[in-house]
Amino acid sequence: MGFVLVSLPLFFAFLNAALYVDRLANQSQKAVYQAVQATQGSRILVEQLTQMERTVRQFIILGDQSLLEDYAKTHQNFRETAMGLARLPLDDEQKKELDELVEREQKLFASLQKNPRGPGNSKSMALEYVLLSDLAQSLLAQSNLLIDREVNVLQQTASEAQRILLWQVLASVPIAVLLAVGFTILIARPIRQLDSAIRRLGTEQFSSAIEVQGPLDLENLGQRLDWLRTRLIELEQQKTRFLRHVSHELKTPLTAIREGSELLSDEVGGKLTEQQREIASILRSNSIQLQTQIEGLLSYHTSKFRNSALDFKPVNLKTIIEKVAADQKLALLARGLELKTRCCETTILGDEEKLRVTVDNLLSNAIKFSPAGGAIEIRLERDDKVLLLDVIDSGPGITEEDKNRVFDEFFHGEQAPGSHIKGTGLGLAITREHVVAHGGSIEILDDVTDGAHFRVTLPCRRVGE
Repeated sequence: MGFVLVSLPLFFAFLNAALYVDRLANQSQKAVYQAVQATQGSRILVEQLTQMERTVRQFIILGDQSLLEDYAKTHQNFRETAMGLARLPLDDEQKKELDELVEREQKLFASLQKNPRGPGNSKSMALEYVLLSDLAQSLLAQSNLLIDREVNVLQQTASEAQRILLWQVLASVPIAVLLAVGFTILIARPIRQLDSAIRRLGTEQFSSAIEVQGPLDLENLGQRLDWLRTRLIELEQQKTRFLRHVSHELKTPLTAIREGSELLSDEVGGKLTEQQREIASILRSNSIQLQTQIEGLLSYHTSKFRNSALDFKPVNLKTIIEKVAADQKLALLARGLELKTRCCETTILGDEEKLRVTVDNLLSNAIKFSPAGGAIEIRLERDDKVLLLDVIDSGPGITEEDKNRVFDEFFHGEQAPGSHIKGTGLGLAITREHVVAHGGSIEILDDVTDGAHFRVTLPCRRVGE
């Protein structure tokens, strides 16, 4: 409705201009056509009078009756030309001269028919034709002036149309601008309310209800956003209940099972046979595996729902890498792996815990898939724009069909060499969540012949930025 009202003044001005242009075009076409017809008719009358004068003089000298017949035909054509000229919109002076010309020519024709070779006819006819020629020439001159008159009329009409159209434009443009500004103000307020509501939803501020005042369709949109707010509150509560349920209902009895298996393995309840000791060992290893998978699931859901609330502070990535390497020292020694680090001193703004988990997951994955006696390399480099973290192992590498899936949730690739416990398939998915939350990216490079090369790219948010 707003666009229609804004466009109405401009549409009216455009329509009026089109009508004026069409009227001017028709008027100019008609005026030019009539002026040309008047000029052509006047010129034909002059030519016909000249021909009739020539024919009469030849008849007087030669006395040939066929010349009178030719004269009669020319006379008939002259009358038809004069009648056609009389139908045009001539002014009073032109009409008067045309009537006089036709009347004199008719009398001359009648006199010639009555007494074609009477005494004195030759001289009187010559004088009469001179008068007729003068009248025809005067009529031709008046017809030529008709074009100038019509051009002047068209110029006046065009000037008048231009003046009217100018006033219409001067009036319609401010009206359209005022209407546009009014509707912009009318729509901008609910748009700002919607923008504020969406921002609150994005920052998990669900406490205040969403109200939008304005056009009906925007009010309906505000109501749908408020429904979305209540739905998000319900989902948040369900997620919290789920995490609490998993933590209490699964982790607590699992701890009891693991402690019981530990007691059995330590033969607290008595001596175990070899078969019983093997069963206790299987029970212990599977309880550890189940606890690891549950903790990974909880960690993944926590990272997925809390990445928007990053705790940014100055973080030294080289220190984080050294701490993670120290934590994984026993795993490295157990598999006889060599860890090479080449890290620059760099401090950026980030979430220290999530960056630690990122490095830990990448290093754990490299240890898991590297063969005994292999090597792992960690490089940390930076420039003015990005920070590059590379983790390279010496394992079997990643197949082409798995490269686009290794970051998916619960994806399991080929079994790691020497590993008897299957992972949760969430480590790299959690890593990607943390990296994306920092505005970065993670990818797999193809620049090594053996093993896998993971590269994390993070924006360089320096301290104080």
